[in-house]
Amino acid sequence: MWTVTPDKFPEGPKDRFNKASMADKPTVLIVGAGLGGLMLGTLLEKANIPYYIFERAPSVEAFAKQFTHTTLYREGKGKIFTTDYTPVQEFTGYKQYIISRPVLYDLILQKVPRHKLLFKKRVLVVSERKDKVRIQTGDNYIYEGDILVGADGAYSAVRQRLYEALKKEGKLPKSDQKDLPFRCTSLYTMYTTAQRSICYTVQHQLDAKSSKAAEEQRFRNNENSEWGPGAAQAMCDETRDFPLPIPGGKIWTLGDLYDRTPQERISKVMLEEKVFKTWYSGRTVLMGDACHKLHPSGGHGAVMAMHDAMALANLIYALPSNTSKSIQQAFAEYKAERMPHVMDSYKSCKVLAKSSETDLGGNMALFFSKNIPQFVWNVLWKSMVKNRPLAGFLPSIPSKGTIPSVVSASEQKARTIFEWRGTNVYAL
Repeated sequence: MWTVTPDKFPEGPKDRFNKASMADKPTVLIVGAGLGGLMLGTLLEKANIPYYIFERAPSVEAFAKQFTHTTLYREGKGKIFTTDYTPVQEFTGYKQYIISRPVLYDLILQKVPRHKLLFKKRVLVVSERKDKVRIQTGDNYIYEGDILVGADGAYSAVRQRLYEALKKEGKLPKSDQKDLPFRCTSLYTMYTTAQRSICYTVQHQLDAKSSKAAEEQRFRNNENSEWGPGAAQAMCDETRDFPLPIPGGKIWTLGDLYDRTPQERISKVMLEEKVFKTWYSGRTVLMGDACHKLHPSGGHGAVMAMHDAMALANLIYALPSNTSKSIQQAFAEYKAERMPHVMDSYKSCKVLAKSSETDLGGNMALFFSKNIPQFVWNVLWKSMVKNRPLAGFLPSIPSKGTIPSVVSASEQKARTIFEWRGTNVYAL
């Protein structure tokens, strides 16, 4: 067993140059190299806070097109209705864009020095010792830091280890001990990109009996066994004859997309949805899907994870010390700030998911969505776009649009310290 303390982590030229200024800052261990984990790493890099990202996969795989409308089609019925998003540009001052996830991932990945991204690191044990937090990985290494962030998705190993410890102590709420629930419908979505390509998703959610069987199978394997091209093949075969609303005379189907998509880019995942009550304990904190798994119908999952990263980075930057008390206070402020926004997105995603179902409730939700006046949409969007968080430790940018963004508590806290350090040279 090899123990790696912060002073023994891999270094780059910038780290050696900045070592003196980083000495009193917390070392952050980030488990999970998804969009949320990488975003947090990018922000900590900008804040000159030491961090390392641990990813169990052996590697990662790696511009945008403006969109103003979305149109809903139903098989056999054609076009149902179109939603106009152009008012959002007026409210925020920014256009909305569609970008493929691999391209966005690669853009963020470029901001993280490669020596700070450690692959083939499967977390087995999480523990705290002498005001430090430790993770033990499957290759017999122990890494030590001041803060551990679980950004490793819906089946988070960090959350599992954290909850196991809390359950033994009788501190884990009963709701956090329950399985993630499934929803039941089948649909697909499709977007075009600036590269004249198509991004698409096919969602096949299970009924209660099927979801229970899948749940038992997954936990027998101690992981989400539904990931990967092999598991997706049966679903592709089942849905390949679904027609696509592509003009031009030829009848296109999902099978045409499957046949033109690299097999390694097709994967199948479970579509659970749940917001956990326990987001942190000790020096460990969760973010993204690890603490709030949202239904993908709303498209909020990645955004919520990146907003989590923003709040965490602000609060870590503003830490007065590396004591457990200071870190616990920061985690409490993080949850208090993010939970209301997460719950709003959770409810919104449930409504959007409901409108795709074919039962009575789904038809009612679809009717409401189809007939809602534009001014009502505008009211909803105005409420949503107020939350545009910024990094308080970076130079501020001018506000745009007719709806000003609300300055979060974490941003204000970081901004105060950033400006104070800017006028106090000896504090740098």
